[in-house]
Amino acid sequence: MKSPVVKRSIVIAGHKTSVSLEDQFWDALKEIAANRRSTLSEIVASIDSGRNQGNLSSAIRLYVLAHYRSPSPGREAVEHTERNGSLRSTVA
Repeated sequence: MKSPVVKRSIVIAGHKTSVSLEDQFWDALKEIAANRRSTLSEIVASIDSGRNQGNLSSAIRLYVLAHYRSPSPGREAVEHTERNGSLRSTVA
């Protein structure tokens, strides 16, 4: 049986790293990057630099969740912050 989580390599800030994500999260992340006319590496680097704890794969999942939960359909940037176990979206 194939695992729903796939390990993928990505270069962020000039360093190669890997993240384990489900196809749906990876596809959503690619969609977000395309809509912002940005690269996956740029988006992931931003997520990585903004996280306080946890692993990068979890931070990406939370970022994607925050993006799609944001009430504004014309959002340009969605940032997430974990505070006391809750997720907060900020729309710029």
